[in-house]
Amino acid sequence: MDTRQWLLDQHGPVCAYCERRVSSSAITMDHVTPRKGKTAYDRRDNLVLACPECNALKADQPFLSFLLGRRPRAASLLRYCRHLSPILLDLARAIAGPEAPAAVARL
Repeated sequence: MDTRQWLLDQHGPVCAYCERRVSSSAITMDHVTPRKGKTAYDRRDNLVLACPECNALKADQPFLSFLLGRRPRAASLLRYCRHLSPILLDLARAIAGPEAPAAVARL
């Protein structure tokens, strides 16, 4: 199964960064760690669904810069992206703060 469909099946067409629900046809795929021409970053543990606005806003920004620009994005990633690589999840936990993992667990 392709990653896009797998993510849609897991969470529906919800942006991993702002939690906005958009149509399945409008949701985009985003490389959490920008690939910059490298296909090795096309792995499932580096891809999330993103609304067109968040995807355009993030563009090729480093993961940390984008999350630090608006910390609730880190909590959203923890909720919708448990499939990400462990290092990305650890960074999101650190940025979201100590209460975020407990809040996600309650959902």
